Amino acid sequence: MNKDLVEIFNSVKFKNSNEPEFIQAVEEVLTSLSPVIESDKKYLKNGVIEKLLEPERQIIFRVPWIDDKGKVQVNRGFRVQFNSAIGPYKGGLRFHPSVNLGVIKFLGFEQIFKNSLTGLPLGGGKGGSDFDPKGKSDGEIMRFCQSFILELWRHLGPDTDVPAGDIGVGGREIGYMYGMYRKVKNDYTGVLTGKSPGWGGSLARKEATGYGLLYFMEEMLATKSEKVDGKVVTISGSGNVAIYAAEKTAMLGGKVIAMSDSDGFIHDPQGIDLDIIKNIKEHNRGRIKEYIIERPSASYFIGCEGIWAIPTDIALPCATQNELGFSHASVLIKNGCIAVGEGANMPTTPEAISTLQNAGVLFAPAKASNAGGVATSGLEMSQNSLRMSWTFEEVDMKLKNIMKNIHSDAFETAKKYGKQNDLVMGANIAGFIKVAEAMDALGNI
Repeated sequence: MNKDLVEIFNSVKFKNSNEPEFIQAVEEVLTSLSPVIESDKKYLKNGVIEKLLEPERQIIFRVPWIDDKGKVQVNRGFRVQFNSAIGPYKGGLRFHPSVNLGVIKFLGFEQIFKNSLTGLPLGGGKGGSDFDPKGKSDGEIMRFCQSFILELWRHLGPDTDVPAGDIGVGGREIGYMYGMYRKVKNDYTGVLTGKSPGWGGSLARKEATGYGLLYFMEEMLATKSEKVDGKVVTISGSGNVAIYAAEKTAMLGGKVIAMSDSDGFIHDPQGIDLDIIKNIKEHNRGRIKEYIIERPSASYFIGCEGIWAIPTDIALPCATQNELGFSHASVLIKNGCIAVGEGANMPTTPEAISTLQNAGVLFAPAKASNAGGVATSGLEMSQNSLRMSWTFEEVDMKLKNIMKNIHSDAFETAKKYGKQNDLVMGANIAGFIKVAEAMDALGNI
């Protein structure tokens, strides 16, 4: 890392010492930016990097709600509005017990670059709560969501901040929040994306992150004259991203043999039957171990780490941050894995990334490869503004072109700065330059 950036990074570590995820994300980006800073000192001179590392606004609030037994519960809510240099804040809401300010800051920081890479005018933000939707009734989730948005609504707007879904926040939760937002705001604007197509949502939004991951993977594989067709694929997770990554993998001729949830993973050598997974996860909100009831050919294993020991051509970590570590990367390499694509946010540790890249494994970083969701959210915002809707095919084609352009930008930027095929560096630099130029042009604010 450049010595000037080391000084900046040390300051970030000191001020945010209890936020390891945020520090990890900052270190990765600053390390990538060294060649940019060495070639152009203006970003240091104008304080752009220091401003970029400090959120424009951090909102923390209590969320009281009443459970089915009539008892008042209290959770903590967050919204970090990180950077609005190129557009309104855009980023998901995560409901999970692991959520704290540091996690939300890391996600919001990553979102700045991810949104920049899409080519759409979107700033970076993120939010959520330590509320756990698992095991809650629809009524409890509705009351929580309504209480959450009753505080957050005053900070939102179609040209200010437009949240979307994330872990624990799907169409049901978006519906409850948007219903309350619409009631208190008394207007029908494009705030909150991931809505149902029947009331302002976009077709292909549900599929977008998973599909986008595979579109990016196809572009990356093509640089080595490879395709998804005929490849064996392992996917961690079984939420929205994982399910539609699996669906698109099958469309492209690949075979998914393993998926997981927070309790364990399934291995089906004959290929995962996605209809069964969808029925368990999307319709019944069940656990993935139920899969083996209908598929005797499959095996279930308690715990998630063993999923990376299964021999595979392509690994797609789509569950949560830092799930794929050094030891997992070593096993993947030993078993002949040729490519890893991040579907979750920062699911691969720095040591694992370095290990994979040094072994010649193609690596797609999350801020590039999982940008399909926010890209289609941006397209949903456009449709809301126009008061019209596009067909699934139209949205899917726009998504595919966006992912193709993201790969091209990351690939060419890495090449320009002497790091051929290092898409981590390429994505970080390409995303940074667009935002930094805008911040510089807007003045010292």
